[in-house]
Amino acid sequence: MADPARPGSVPSGLPPVTPGPSVSGEPPPQPDGLPVPQRYLALLTIALGLTLAVLSGAIANVALPAIARDVQTTPANSIWVVNAFQLAVTVSLLPLSSLGEIHGYRVIYRWGLVVFTIASVLCALTESLPVLIAARILQGFGAAGIMSVNSALIRFIYPRRWIGRGLGINATIGSIASAAGPSVASAVLSVAPWPWLFAVNVPLGLAAALIAWKSLPDTPRSGARFDLGSAVLQAVAFGGLMLALSELGHGESPWLVGALAVLGLVTGTILVTRQMTRASPLLPIDLLRIPLFALSVASSVCAFIAQSMGQVALPFLFQHDLGLDQVMTGLLMTPWPLMVALIAPFIGRLADSWPAGLLGGIGMIVMGTGLALLSTLPAEATPWDIVWRMTLCGLGFGFFNTPNNRAIITTAPPARTGSASGMQATARLTGQTIGAAMVGLVFNALGDGGTTWALTIAAGMAGVACIVSFSRLTSR
Repeated sequence: MADPARPGSVPSGLPPVTPGPSVSGEPPPQPDGLPVPQRYLALLTIALGLTLAVLSGAIANVALPAIARDVQTTPANSIWVVNAFQLAVTVSLLPLSSLGEIHGYRVIYRWGLVVFTIASVLCALTESLPVLIAARILQGFGAAGIMSVNSALIRFIYPRRWIGRGLGINATIGSIASAAGPSVASAVLSVAPWPWLFAVNVPLGLAAALIAWKSLPDTPRSGARFDLGSAVLQAVAFGGLMLALSELGHGESPWLVGALAVLGLVTGTILVTRQMTRASPLLPIDLLRIPLFALSVASSVCAFIAQSMGQVALPFLFQHDLGLDQVMTGLLMTPWPLMVALIAPFIGRLADSWPAGLLGGIGMIVMGTGLALLSTLPAEATPWDIVWRMTLCGLGFGFFNTPNNRAIITTAPPARTGSASGMQATARLTGQTIGAAMVGLVFNALGDGGTTWALTIAAGMAGVACIVSFSRLTSR
């Protein structure tokens, strides 16, 4: 019988066809996805790598008080254990995705796992804050190697008609890891000191790397040269702007914020000018000229701003305004990512048949409605009042995320899948950073009334994402 999952398979009893070079000397066409069981092994290493990268961005938050005490530093200084990781990921996503197009995505993914695992060992063994921060920077580079090309690899792991399913599974894994982050950290810290938060990454990282070496698909290589100058400019531009947003949200000196913003904007202008003359630019300006790609990236930034504002503001609403404790707050935050995880595989199947603009627009209407309803919670709200509103937010974001990711990845030409994958991750981080900074600004400006206004603004940003998403239905 022919394998329906693999176009071009032949009936049993006939010799298999081995593709060779064409008469014109061109290389044979790329296969449409991996065969089973290699496909499942490849998906397993993607799942392990993404889980490690997402968890490492979240679990350190819970351990900051213990880290500050053990390394004898202030709470303010200990925050750099988190910031260093996030900054390293942000500045290296696009350069690493560019290297993936040049050398193959599986090469970047494999070495990302190796670097991440080595850095985890260093994080677990260090007793000094400067060394821990340096190890976290290295760990961030490893995580960026994983996240910059994982969606690009999905495009070659799954047949084209099932890419939405693959990205749906990816979204499920990311959402579960995000939801489980605080719980995993609390469980580890209840039986072991904070270095074990990093030590537990080591066996999983080694297992993922071993599987990756055997299972990941070989992908086309562009043959271009790596643009080191653009990579440096991009790191300075993105790093300056991200630090400016972060410091602005924390109420730091306007002079410092202004200097960082000017540095980022000037360097970014130079970078864009430089990229205009490149055939395969590191900052994918060529892809941003494609209306569907540009609108999908813009809607992603707006959606993640809304999500980030909601998820940063809600713990303050639950604890300060409603008087709930930390345990109940953690439980009530769970329905949002849990709902995303539950519906992502189903939405992934829909994304293979329905336009992303339609699904994403509907999703943002639902999430915006949930955020607006959360902003109007009464002072005597019951847990059920909160749970169904949080579920509504998760349902809406789940409808948006997978179809939007599929649009970003599949709109790009196959040779530029790495840049599309890097841009997808960069849009997510940009939205999350802007959202967190906006909540800080609202809190600084409005004080006790800030939570309600932050959620109202988040609902408005979901509305903007909805408009941008629906506009894709008329773009070509």
